[in-house]
Amino acid sequence: MYGMHIPFILFFLYQLMFAIITLPLMTGATAGRLTVGGWIKFLIVWMILVYFPVAHWIWGGGFLQKLGFVDFAGGTVIHISSAFSGLAAILYLGKRIEHDKENQKPSNMGLVGIGAGLLLFGWFGFNAGGTLGANDKAAIIIANTAVAAIVAMVVWTIIAYFHDGHHFSFVEPLVGAVAGLATITPASGYVTPVAAMLIGLLAAIVCYICVKLADKFKWDDALDVWGVHGMGGMLGTILIGVLADPVVNGVHAGVHQLLIQIMGAVLVAVYAMILTWIILFVLDKIGHIRTTAEQQREGLDKTLLHETYSEDE
Repeated sequence: MYGMHIPFILFFLYQLMFAIITLPLMTGATAGRLTVGGWIKFLIVWMILVYFPVAHWIWGGGFLQKLGFVDFAGGTVIHISSAFSGLAAILYLGKRIEHDKENQKPSNMGLVGIGAGLLLFGWFGFNAGGTLGANDKAAIIIANTAVAAIVAMVVWTIIAYFHDGHHFSFVEPLVGAVAGLATITPASGYVTPVAAMLIGLLAAIVCYICVKLADKFKWDDALDVWGVHGMGGMLGTILIGVLADPVVNGVHAGVHQLLIQIMGAVLVAVYAMILTWIILFVLDKIGHIRTTAEQQREGLDKTLLHETYSEDE
């Protein structure tokens, strides 16, 4: 039994949910560049060599956990590992043939809104589920998650409004909310709602800058995985050492905890990038994992999945 009334199989499924979501986070970094077979091969090897070791180091009694490193809901285990792996994939695979992010717009704003709503709703269980019960700590985590998302959404929207020439966008508030969610995730079980407000504020500023930095470098990151999830997870993980309140979950902020958080976050980021580069290099040499220029130009739905639409017929 886990917690007071959680059977092992339910705890297993909860942890499996974390594992399942981690690699798909980086799909924006590989969009259009991997074949179906290449993606499946990469998924299997990456989970074994990257996710499982990192999860053990931090949540399974590994050396980082023993050193006192903490990550309540996956800012490092999930967001840093997947996003920095995505960065390595971007650098290794290069850009899509006809990549032009400035001219890429969401094809269906309704679906964007529905997807964001589902994500926002699911994140409460994502963060608070780690308490393994409906209790006071879960209530604080839910409050922290909501506050950080709301503050980041508002601040991101304001920044984007002035940076984009006084134009409002339906997408920008949603991206800002996700930045707040990714940043509060590791700290959600260690800080107060007041600290969560500050985390949301910093998330909007730092992640927005990182997204624009990635654009400046012309990285083909279709979903801004590195800037939003990677740097959000990094920021939230480090801020535990600055804002953790022992009343919430026994973790004290201070120089010692801050240094442990920085060391652990940087170590996972570097490990994920190096292993991802090696995995892609080996798979690329022993098998066909890349899409061709012709496949990309014609469309992967048609060339890889044999799906056609009325306008193509």
